[in-house]
Amino acid sequence: MKTILVPYDFSQEAEYAFEFACEMAKRTKNHLKLFHVIELPTPQSFNSMGEAGTFSNESSQIFMIELVEKRKKQMAEFEAKFADKGFSFETKMVFGNPFAGISKEIVDAKADIVIMGSKGSSGLEEVLIGSNTEKVVRNASCPVLTIKSKISPKDIRKVVFASDFNEVPTDVINRLKTSMTIINAELHLVKINTPSIFENTRTSIQKIKSFAEDFELDAASMEVYNSSSEEDGILEYADDINADMIAMATHGRTGFLHLLSGSIAEDVVNAAKRPVWTMKSKK
Repeated sequence: MKTILVPYDFSQEAEYAFEFACEMAKRTKNHLKLFHVIELPTPQSFNSMGEAGTFSNESSQIFMIELVEKRKKQMAEFEAKFADKGFSFETKMVFGNPFAGISKEIVDAKADIVIMGSKGSSGLEEVLIGSNTEKVVRNASCPVLTIKSKISPKDIRKVVFASDFNEVPTDVINRLKTSMTIINAELHLVKINTPSIFENTRTSIQKIKSFAEDFELDAASMEVYNSSSEEDGILEYADDINADMIAMATHGRTGFLHLLSGSIAEDVVNAAKRPVWTMKSKK
């Protein structure tokens, strides 16, 4: 892990993510980049957590000038504060759409992981706009760790990796193993059985065992868990074993196909209280 990218919108959730990322950077001695997008005012704007805000034509120009100066000062304060904390640190501020800006920066900075805050979304809000966090999870070429509350890497002792264990991409598992090594947590593998997608336990367990052997994973447990839906099962299993983090691959579908099938990983990111590690499957 060489570059940790933290999209930062000055929300409490973003601060939790930044604090977590700082501890990770101290452990790895890697580069930490704090990235802020100032969204240009429109009649209806959304911040990087997906919340709506309104600007009037008369006040928007003054507001933007004041906001830019305020953010410049805040970013300079970050640079001064973290100039000598045991890891390389920089800030960057751009104008535009938060999701587009974050996506471009992931590529430009060659980010190895994105750590970002999330408030989650549900119901009509999720159907209409989702959140920028959700869009990053769906499209990012590197792992994304979403955080909703204050937590330290040292507090993560149990990680649940949920999958169907059918052709899991090698790149996803290699990146997960890297994160697991840095965090130093035990890994629990789980396959969720649902009424609509049922598989007998013997078959599922054999798949999980083969998966662990193929990727040389030292799993603390391998389980088949029954639930009404995959999303609910993942969350319930994490509750049952008192897991500290959930890890998943996401299919990265967009457009109409995404609306038809949705994404279990994005649903879990929205609903989970725990940190969720995701990476887009390239298959």
